[in-house]
Amino acid sequence: MRPDGRSPDELRPVRFLLDYVEHAEGSVLVEMGRTRVLCNLTLQEGVPGWLVGSGQGWLTAEYALLPRSTHIRTPREVARGGRAQEIRRFIGRSLRMAVDLERLGERTLILDCDVIQADGGTRTAA
Repeated sequence: MRPDGRSPDELRPVRFLLDYVEHAEGSVLVEMGRTRVLCNLTLQEGVPGWLVGSGQGWLTAEYALLPRSTHIRTPREVARGGRAQEIRRFIGRSLRMAVDLERLGERTLILDCDVIQADGGTRTAA
């Protein structure tokens, strides 16, 4: 039995609250048990320099653990690298495989994933 009462093979309850942020092109608050991750999508004209003229779009992701999302304050990650960078790359690569970047034209999708409450499974929720 887990501390929250779930059996070892039982998933956390999952909930998606769509259009959570008014100004983003798309947003969702993902709840997995007590873990909460806010994801906002931005669509921008243009692509990285190495894609200019290709007619293809790009998708990139950001991931951050807010300082008080954990039991003990976690300082913001200021240097690129470490766990957050690994998760950013994982999210970006995963979504680029699922999105038809040619249909985007020369536009960039930016997905910002911010963990607002961490209780396990933050990478999966993002």
